[in-house]
Amino acid sequence: MPTAARLVAAICICLVAFIVSHLIMPLMPESTAFGMFAYVNAGIGLCVGWSVMGKRAGGGSSAALNNGFSGILMLVLWGLFLHSCYQMFGRAMANWYDGAFDALLAVFKFMAEFALVMADPLVIISLITGGILSGLATEYAWRRWR
Repeated sequence: MPTAARLVAAICICLVAFIVSHLIMPLMPESTAFGMFAYVNAGIGLCVGWSVMGKRAGGGSSAALNNGFSGILMLVLWGLFLHSCYQMFGRAMANWYDGAFDALLAVFKFMAEFALVMADPLVIISLITGGILSGLATEYAWRRWR
């Protein structure tokens, strides 16, 4: 059921994803073609905010912080997974892998590589701050517009 808390959570996590995407772009190699990278991450943020954070609103301030952290964690995990799958499918279509198991292992290898790129202090601080603010804004929306 649509609620104001779900809408606020979706918008907040979407903004965090879009901003952090632009912080990650300079950390990648110069030859990287980003295409719709920031917009895909914003879409992931919309889905995560709506489905994960929005339905868990209403537990108080400490629960709002936990809600924000779990929303950011899910954003990062889904983002890493989807972008790694995209990278793997691109290479699989060029016959880089001997079988399905090699391709599956490549997804986790890409996730680890992308996570190391994201281990920049500015990215981590931005994610944590965005998660805290998103959780508090979601809780405020739940209390204000029940």
